[in-house]
Amino acid sequence: MDDNADQQHLTAASGYAQGQLAKAFTTALTHQDADTRRRAEGHVKRWRAVLAGMSGGLLTIGSRTPVTGFPAWVTPEVVHGGFATGAPGAGGPLQPYETRLAEQFGVPADRRALFAHCLTDTGLTWLWGQLNSGRYEVTVPEEGALLTMAWLVRHGETAAALDLVAELAPFAGRLRFLPRPSSGRPAPDAGDALHRRSVAATVATLARRRPNAAVETQREALAVWQPFGDELLAHWLETAGTEGGAVLELAPDADWLARGAALLDRYGLLAEQHTRCGKHRRPKENLAILRGALEETVAGRPLDPRRLGLLRHAVTSMVRRRGLPGSARHTGLRRAQRTQAALPSHHALAQVVVGRLAALPQESGIADLTPVLAPVSEREERDTGLPTGAELPPALRRVVERALSAPVSTLVERGVVPSAEVLAALVPQLVAVTTARSYDDEALRTLMAASYRAFRNRRSLLLLNLERQVRIEELPWVRAVSARRGDTTAEAALLLRQLGELAVRGFPGTILPNPLVRELGVLARQSELGAPLVEELAADIFMDAFGPKFLVAARIAGELLGGSVYERYYGIDYAAVRELAIAEAGGSGGRPEKAGSVAARTSPGFMRLCAERAASASSAPAGSSGVSRGFGVAANGKVIEQSQILTTHNLATLVHRVGITPEPGWAEPARRAFGTVCRLTARVHHNARPYSTIKDAAYAWRQSVFHLSLCTPAEQRGVLADLGAEAARQPAHVAARLAPALAGLRLVVEGGAFDPDGTADGGRARRLLGWTTDGHWLAADPTAVEGKGS
Repeated sequence: MDDNADQQHLTAASGYAQGQLAKAFTTALTHQDADTRRRAEGHVKRWRAVLAGMSGGLLTIGSRTPVTGFPAWVTPEVVHGGFATGAPGAGGPLQPYETRLAEQFGVPADRRALFAHCLTDTGLTWLWGQLNSGRYEVTVPEEGALLTMAWLVRHGETAAALDLVAELAPFAGRLRFLPRPSSGRPAPDAGDALHRRSVAATVATLARRRPNAAVETQREALAVWQPFGDELLAHWLETAGTEGGAVLELAPDADWLARGAALLDRYGLLAEQHTRCGKHRRPKENLAILRGALEETVAGRPLDPRRLGLLRHAVTSMVRRRGLPGSARHTGLRRAQRTQAALPSHHALAQVVVGRLAALPQESGIADLTPVLAPVSEREERDTGLPTGAELPPALRRVVERALSAPVSTLVERGVVPSAEVLAALVPQLVAVTTARSYDDEALRTLMAASYRAFRNRRSLLLLNLERQVRIEELPWVRAVSARRGDTTAEAALLLRQLGELAVRGFPGTILPNPLVRELGVLARQSELGAPLVEELAADIFMDAFGPKFLVAARIAGELLGGSVYERYYGIDYAAVRELAIAEAGGSGGRPEKAGSVAARTSPGFMRLCAERAASASSAPAGSSGVSRGFGVAANGKVIEQSQILTTHNLATLVHRVGITPEPGWAEPARRAFGTVCRLTARVHHNARPYSTIKDAAYAWRQSVFHLSLCTPAEQRGVLADLGAEAARQPAHVAARLAPALAGLRLVVEGGAFDPDGTADGGRARRLLGWTTDGHWLAADPTAVEGKGS
């Protein structure tokens, strides 16, 4: 990269950090919620540290070693956008557990003293006890370092332990290398079972649930004030001469007045006890009119004509709306309202669930939801007063279901994992188990699994110049025991195939999110399948360069899709891509991912190809790196989109190298991906900023085209018919917008081709892409023109 480009990105980074500081500062000063203000104050502190580090030379933005004086393996504190604050994640003031351990060990409350103590016989004995029991936590990877050292010493690998200590010692006073003792028993190995939330987290969520003010106000109105209003109405109706006669046609007698006074006294008590609903106090409400007139009458004051008219109107309207008190219509309505008011509140039912969860292990998930989600039992009715048989409402069931512990495929099928992003958050648990199983010692397996989970909580840095994120193998303590790893290539390959099939089958219209790609990449390296997985690049920091694995992935896509509908739809020459890959690999005919200059950090040929394709998709001039830089983020996005088209963004790699074969075949994912296209296109309507939605719709469309291309010709014709029928079921503006895209796909399936500008048939058929610098045809509403002319 040239220095000018680097400086432009650093200037943009500084502006971004200043904007984030201003946003956090405003929130800290003005937000109504106190907790939100406190969190914003923490954000202000961290963003100030970012800017101070940048201006003082302490931070190097874009580097994998952003903090001066710290090696890459040290976990940095990272804020939104990948900015390091300059503080290490394992640094800061002593944690409470460190203070307790210093007191227990009889050493000064100082990290260096704690570190030194762990090198003594007494300290090693304590560490061995932690390894044996498994009762410890590793929240940042560094907290597993001294445990690894102790394991090495116990197994006679003294030299490796000394080397590790020598690498850690310069940071012993600043970083915490001790594990966190845990009072609870270690969770049992649940095999392939995963959970989104632990029982403890679910209990905390339910315990925070408070009564819904609006619901409780309605409950009070139904249970208290409407019955009281009925009593007032019946009392006034006694003064009507005949059924339906005018109120106060008969003069109230002493008994009526006495009973009226009793009603007013009871009103006072009710108003003191039930304060949620204030409608009965509003002067224009019927209940307030009846009560006010009764107060006047009981006090012996005659009603003036205006108040008498209001009283008679209130009585008439109440009878007309609900019927006379005691009539069948009135009785049925009040019975239904009493039933509604008697329903248990969500808050009360949540407390029942909290009681059920208290008996379960708190740090794991729930293997069997049936007893937790069961209706209220007789015993619970005796304890809480809630009616036996009361069902948990869907809102509470959803909270509990997030704690379900089951294979990830089950979680996806039941909707507990609703998106690829949520799947990406769960996959590290599986990868940690698979990675740890390669160690033959049980204590080391437990430690490495904990270290991997902690490492996956490490936030990604903003990196420039194709720098790559730190890998777990670079941590000194993980590297120190790497020789103890066995062969798990088959297990990693199986898990990679299962997760790949799950992602494609479960979320066929969604691009694989980068966190999921990173986890699949770990498995791909362990499985040695030669399956390069590529991340989605950010258009705002794209530096006009692709790593060599992008070209390898494009070549793999060509091996699968040469001559396919996909190749012809997007106008790709996969034979030329293959020749380019061979040329950049030095002419080797071997497996491309292992040939040629593996150390090369860029693929200039692939960048040039993407830039040329992006330029030909619009009026932007052709070129190489200048294409994206000259036109900003949108032009960068066009280049990145072409890279995704050429590589299929991992779909071809997963199919051709990993071997995924989703059931019941490729036709169903093609249909479901198109369903996502329709949903996203519907959001374009009357959208002032539609382009991010259009970009996502184009992602989903590309996946539908890919899946369609793997179908047989007969299946392709059937899927096309299904897509047309699905479009016809959509609102008119959705069907009209997608008509050119469907026409273009039908054209290619039938053997036709687009013109060089990506259209055909006079513009009635179009190639659907996401990014544009010229305005997008999908944003226009074709029905608006037709409606105006009709």
